[in-house]
Amino acid sequence: MGIRGELYTTEVVLDNRSYFFNVKENRNGDIFLQIVESKKGDGADFDRLQISIFQEDMQKVLGGLDSALRFIDKEQKARKKARAEKKALKAEKYGPKSEKRIYRKKDEEDKRLPDGIKRTGKVIHIKSKTEPAADSASDSE
Repeated sequence: MGIRGELYTTEVVLDNRSYFFNVKENRNGDIFLQIVESKKGDGADFDRLQISIFQEDMQKVLGGLDSALRFIDKEQKARKKARAEKKALKAEKYGPKSEKRIYRKKDEEDKRLPDGIKRTGKVIHIKSKTEPAADSASDSE
């Protein structure tokens, strides 16, 4: 038996965290799986979270994990299919994405219309029709 009852250990290192899968034996001879997540915390310390799963419960836990993984796979396929359908409907309605549309050329018409609104595309600039009073300019001096 190894250090602290470890029978087997493997490590999975990711960008910002590490996972340790430790098979251990306690003092009573019970074998269990310990899953430890370690991630860099504030400063130089690490945050560690662990889960222990005993041998008699492993099949139930693995069944639940398998069920969750099947759901994730099914959900990903459904979302991918929905995105493809939405993209196809959009392409059917508006045409292919590569086709560039020109709605109005800039020099074709005057940008300032008689109503005093300057239209530049997405933003509408409105110029006030009221002139500032002459005495308000003298107030700022």
